[in-house]
Amino acid sequence: MQKLFKQILTSQVYEAAIETSLDEATTLSAKLKNRILLKREDQQPIFSFKLRGAYNKLAHLTPDERQRGVITASAGNHAQGVAFSAAKLGMRALIVMPETTPRIKVEAVQGFGGEVILNGNNYSEAALHAEKLTKETKMVPIHPFDDELVIAGQGTIADELLRQNPGRLDAVFVPIGGGGLISGMALYIKTLRPEIQVIGVEPVDSDAMHRSLEADERLTLDSVGIFADGVAVRKVGDLTFELCRKYVDRIIRVTTDELCGGIKAIYQSTRSIVEPAGGLGMTGLLKYIHETGCTGQSLVAINSGANMNFDRLRYVAERTRIGEKQEALFAVTIPEKSGSLKSFCLDMVGERDITEFNYRLSSRKQAHIFVGIGIRNEQERFSFADQLSAAGYENIDITDNDLAKTHIRYMVGGRSEEVLHERLFRFWFPETPGALTRFLEATRGKHNISLFHYRAQGGDFGRVLIGLECPEGKDRALEKRLDALGYRYKEETDNPAYTLFL
Repeated sequence: MQKLFKQILTSQVYEAAIETSLDEATTLSAKLKNRILLKREDQQPIFSFKLRGAYNKLAHLTPDERQRGVITASAGNHAQGVAFSAAKLGMRALIVMPETTPRIKVEAVQGFGGEVILNGNNYSEAALHAEKLTKETKMVPIHPFDDELVIAGQGTIADELLRQNPGRLDAVFVPIGGGGLISGMALYIKTLRPEIQVIGVEPVDSDAMHRSLEADERLTLDSVGIFADGVAVRKVGDLTFELCRKYVDRIIRVTTDELCGGIKAIYQSTRSIVEPAGGLGMTGLLKYIHETGCTGQSLVAINSGANMNFDRLRYVAERTRIGEKQEALFAVTIPEKSGSLKSFCLDMVGERDITEFNYRLSSRKQAHIFVGIGIRNEQERFSFADQLSAAGYENIDITDNDLAKTHIRYMVGGRSEEVLHERLFRFWFPETPGALTRFLEATRGKHNISLFHYRAQGGDFGRVLIGLECPEGKDRALEKRLDALGYRYKEETDNPAYTLFL
């Protein structure tokens, strides 16, 4: 580890990267009674910290290796870092990117002089193709995180941080994907300032490092979440795992809704819009304060990147209030009679804000409404549920029901008496031109489609809700057919939001 520490001190990143600022979020600090600081890696020329590790690696290549050129697989920021660095050093760079990569990222890599090959539906498939091309071309592979020089380059952020804030520092919150960033930072911080907590932050659906540390061995996730694509890694690095096991104090996992709230907190503090992975540090910091109730501490969040797909902003805005614990969603059953809606609003909702209200006549006896209310904290959410029950209203808290938030809220009133023996499935498929048409072709068969909902959300994957009429009921043959499609899916037939509204 002494060698890696020396590599951080002698890193050559500043031939390409800049020393980013450490900014205090003054309004947020006053509100939360802690000193909150943001390390602004979104200020880098490629808007991400990835430039540091990529350039440090390329700068150490031998003349023969530079002549051969470099190759890597990446869906985003690492690709830009390698392309930018290669152009700076006068080298050829070949980047294999998944076909699902948003056009803005492909064009950014090409703008830096990188040659792009699109192959596969995800990073793993792109990486396999890059390995094949490496053997054919003899180019030098550049790993995105499991490499000493890459890790050392990322570790320079910690060097800057301790120089910029030489006084009290209680904890640093660092996003984790493959582990390159936190490994370099944790090694450096713990070597010089062991009293500072180094806390990793991962999405709950992309928590490969958390699970690996719990099992004390590297695990491979069956699937990873699609929202924070910058940290969507199924298996962490061998070297990064060992460094995290030795130097990282703990890992906080956050939900997509909480992450949207973290992105908003950064925007309100800096007026910059970070990508989902870039907002992990702040989200973990906010959750840490909420869970511990700490005050008077100095806390730093790493803003790791700002390559946000603009189309994704709508999704972020829609989920932010729930992530901030300022909105709760309920399915409520009310009598189907004159004045019921008015009575519910006056007696139950009262002075609270109504953020959403969906209703359509479905029977003459009772009605089901999908209602969102503004709350000040999570306890008020639970109190409202108790208030509804006490007044005789059947209700289900669906604030944490992803099916309800992603699909049902846009489909209330879609019940049909004609549908028989329906089974409901959610699918995730690569968001490429013509992908929806190909998905429909792949799902065509003997089962009639009785329900379909798709809504573009600006991500690398599309989300589809599909209902199939299945007179045979539960039939393993259907699951085998769906498995063969190769798309990730989940059955939602027993989800209460579906039962009530569709």
